[in-house]
Amino acid sequence: MTVLDAAAIARHGDELYEALVAGATVPNLRDRVPGITIVDAYHIQARMIGRRVAAGETVVGKKIGVTSRAVQNAIGVFEPDFGILTSAMAYDDGATVPIEALIQPKAEAEIAFVLKRDLKGPGVTAADVLAATDHVRACFEIVDSRITNWDIRIQDTVADNASCGVYALGREKIDPRDVDLALAGMWAERNGEQVAVGVGAAVQGSPANAVAWLANTLGRLDMPFLAGEVILSGALGPMFPVGEGDHIAMRIGGIGDCSLTFGRRTADA
Repeated sequence: MTVLDAAAIARHGDELYEALVAGATVPNLRDRVPGITIVDAYHIQARMIGRRVAAGETVVGKKIGVTSRAVQNAIGVFEPDFGILTSAMAYDDGATVPIEALIQPKAEAEIAFVLKRDLKGPGVTAADVLAATDHVRACFEIVDSRITNWDIRIQDTVADNASCGVYALGREKIDPRDVDLALAGMWAERNGEQVAVGVGAAVQGSPANAVAWLANTLGRLDMPFLAGEVILSGALGPMFPVGEGDHIAMRIGGIGDCSLTFGRRTADA
């Protein structure tokens, strides 16, 4: 069900895209657009992503958000959502991320699935996900909100591309059938101090379940997963804020590590 017409969807999608480019925020949508639905929000997201693609980015995968209780409690959103990953979001393990590229970033430690064949719901199971996966890797997702002060509910974060910022994949590539994803333990540190711990079971019982949920959700929209795509399965533990000069590192048992550094602001930034 939608309440917004095409012009309103374009206007709000353009507003969020322009906030992204400017490194700015906008007030939440739910208070400005009475009755906005999740369907409206996904249409706004599609407009925002369309602007990014028109500017030269390519779609490289998808992400599942708000899958763990820790993240749900932290941001006040209590159902999962999804967003689109683009080429401009990808950083190498160990890279330095320009802090100017982000607005109000927080880090999440996740398991990423890299697919070897297409996968389309409905009817996809966790076993189907494992069979379609080439490998899994440790992943830092840096979520970032274009909504002022992270004042979000489900419609706000969906419209804002599930609060996607940037991400990095660890170097190790692991066959998902060689590790129990539900029991994979995670720890993360910022500047040498532990800031998060978690386990795969925090993500809908197993990260593979979360990926199956998204495959089935997108299947109803006639949107398949494609071979080669990266699927971020959701945070294994609580998110934590990051800022200029920070160094973050994490390890997921049986899968591998990942790290990022955040640059310092230049004098004219």
